[in-house]
Amino acid sequence: MARWGKLTYAQKQCLGATGKLMQQTGMIQPGSRIGVAVSGGVDSWVLMKILTMRQRIVPFPFELMALHVNPGFDATNHAPLVDWLRESGVSGHIEVTDHGPRAHSDENKKRSACFYCAMLRRKRLFELCRDYNLTHLAFGHTADDLAATFFMNIFKTGNVYGLSMAEDFFGGQLKVIRPLLYIEKKIIKKAARDFGLPVWQNPCPSAGSTERSRTQDWIEKTCGHDPKMKRNVLKALQRWQLDLTLKNQ
Repeated sequence: MARWGKLTYAQKQCLGATGKLMQQTGMIQPGSRIGVAVSGGVDSWVLMKILTMRQRIVPFPFELMALHVNPGFDATNHAPLVDWLRESGVSGHIEVTDHGPRAHSDENKKRSACFYCAMLRRKRLFELCRDYNLTHLAFGHTADDLAATFFMNIFKTGNVYGLSMAEDFFGGQLKVIRPLLYIEKKIIKKAARDFGLPVWQNPCPSAGSTERSRTQDWIEKTCGHDPKMKRNVLKALQRWQLDLTLKNQ
């Protein structure tokens, strides 16, 4: 068993819950090559850290590679990631794009800026996974993201969709995984502080005013008077999403 010294409650929660979900879904296999989408925000940072820890626990080898697609608002804010990867001995691909400015320009007249930017980013991440022969692409979505996505889809499209825990793409050539879906955002934030991760601020002009953030605010307002209510909502969605994931495997 690997040793890191005494872990805090939040660190233990992240490490344990991630391991539980990975085991329940058979998320990775011996020899998996995982590209980790690292945006610089708190969620992706904790995901990167936890996966490096799980490398020392899982009884088979797997590889990690950080993938950072800078949206182009600040071409230098990823410097802490470069240093962290070097110190941690983790490989990475970092590139600066014009996705953010394009999403806020006349080029994008029909969709929200966040939708368009995310679409461009995901397309590039898929290309990088192909170029580096990666078998998995890991996103840092949390339990709060699962709830927000579920209600956004109901409100905006009339369809019931969440966030898959593990889903095959391109005929099984790539598996998209979300190891943090059992963990609430508030725990992620505490763990990031406890780990001392160099999270940087999001310079996007739309940050904090997106449909997702508004939906998350609605959830907090609706459940804020009863802490058990939000926990029950998250548990129900997690069980539903796990059942779907296992059914589709």
